[in-house]
Amino acid sequence: MDFINGEILYFDKPLTWTSFNVVNKIRGHLCRRLGMRKLKVGHAGTLDPLATGVMVICTGHATKRIEELQAHVKEYVATLQLGATTPCFDLEKPIDQTYPTEHITEPLLREVLTRFLGRIEQVPPVFSACKIDGHRAYDLARKGKEVELKPKVLVIDEMELLDFNLEKMQTTIRVVCSKGTYIRALARDIGLALNSGAHLIALRRTRVGDVRVENCMKVEDFPAWLEKQEIVNN
Repeated sequence: MDFINGEILYFDKPLTWTSFNVVNKIRGHLCRRLGMRKLKVGHAGTLDPLATGVMVICTGHATKRIEELQAHVKEYVATLQLGATTPCFDLEKPIDQTYPTEHITEPLLREVLTRFLGRIEQVPPVFSACKIDGHRAYDLARKGKEVELKPKVLVIDEMELLDFNLEKMQTTIRVVCSKGTYIRALARDIGLALNSGAHLIALRRTRVGDVRVENCMKVEDFPAWLEKQEIVNN
């Protein structure tokens, strides 16, 4: 393995870890193994702390491919709580408002999901890494400043209803989408389309390009895997 010239690694990001946590951990192990103080390591596509699944990590000169890898189609499995919203559209913050759900049926839910297929416009969440005048939106939002983000065009290739629990008002969907899709924002918009509210309670990125989550390495297994590798150290 030539980590300086560049390697691409695939990990299953653990729950509650930030994408930076994963990069930092992998970089630390690599630097110790290579006997280096610094090594370029980056990720191709952020996952929120409360999301798990495929994370693409690039090392050395392979970091130049990050933009190319970010453009790959992604697949997610998301569970939504209907009838309630949170400021960040997931469980990172408590519920701020509840809405009626008595009118929501499985046929209505199926029909609503079809409205999001194809090219759509989506306003990113204010608690996101989008930049406004050089500042991250989430930094401004956490300081209580008003954040206004413009809608972005993206593509939803597939939207499949996997489960609908009428008693709990929870639904699980599979989404295949383009770069730049915020599943949290999709949950918000599905809630609005249902004349109710919704937020994410679970999210797993199951595929990036042709790489599936079942083929990814666990972060805790990386040190043992790394010890077995034949290293090219330029």
